[in-house]
Amino acid sequence: MEEFRSVRGFHDIFGEELERFNAVRQTVRRVLELYNFEEIVLPVVEYAEVFQRSIGEVTDIVQKEMFVFPDKKGRMLALRPEGTAGVVRAFVENRMFALKPYTKLFYEGPMFRYERPQAGRYRQFHQIGAEV
Repeated sequence: MEEFRSVRGFHDIFGEELERFNAVRQTVRRVLELYNFEEIVLPVVEYAEVFQRSIGEVTDIVQKEMFVFPDKKGRMLALRPEGTAGVVRAFVENRMFALKPYTKLFYEGPMFRYERPQAGRYRQFHQIGAEV
């Protein structure tokens, strides 16, 4: 019988680690909401050019650390390596600038980096971020 293992750089979160993980998430969310940040839920997959344009095509993230793949129409998609570019894309695409004089948003969720994982680092990691 073949053994099933998680993909290198990915891991399960459970038990005491999950308790600590959730405690951090809940604490950060409470602080952000206290300061009137609103949550935005971003897609895990974006067009690769969202990151190329905002981060820059010559950065390490874009050149060698993004999971990039073509869709059936040949457009390049990427698993999100960070949240800021997606927030900016959503802000512009949804014309949030027309709703309020300024916007305070926060996001949380899995991010992905293709880099070869070093000790204690993962290809899938969780990040909480805030943008004004």
